[in-house]
Amino acid sequence: MEAHVSDLNALSPATRDTARTPSPAEHRLACLIVSALQLEIRPEEIVPEAPLFNTGPGGLGLDSIDALELALAISREHGIELRSDDQRNHQIFASLASLSAYVEAHRATGLLAASPPS
Repeated sequence: MEAHVSDLNALSPATRDTARTPSPAEHRLACLIVSALQLEIRPEEIVPEAPLFNTGPGGLGLDSIDALELALAISREHGIELRSDDQRNHQIFASLASLSAYVEAHRATGLLAASPPS
């Protein structure tokens, strides 16, 4: 998925330098994203607040197929039910930070939205 790598390489040095360090939960999720989607980047290269589905500078450039694969990987990893009808999916899948926060908050309840943003 070279498009993902080139998008991350397009980050300005200022953006990369000012990005906050991912939390342990965000790092684990970044590792899952890279592994499940076979991305050609290191998990550390995913900026927590960067958009997952934006192909512009800083965005990871994921598409709807990636989102489905990611949802399945999250379900397998955390044993939670994924819901495709959650109206908050655009917010949930907006960034690594938002997805990680949602996963962490819902791991105990077993509920998670999973439909990718269109």
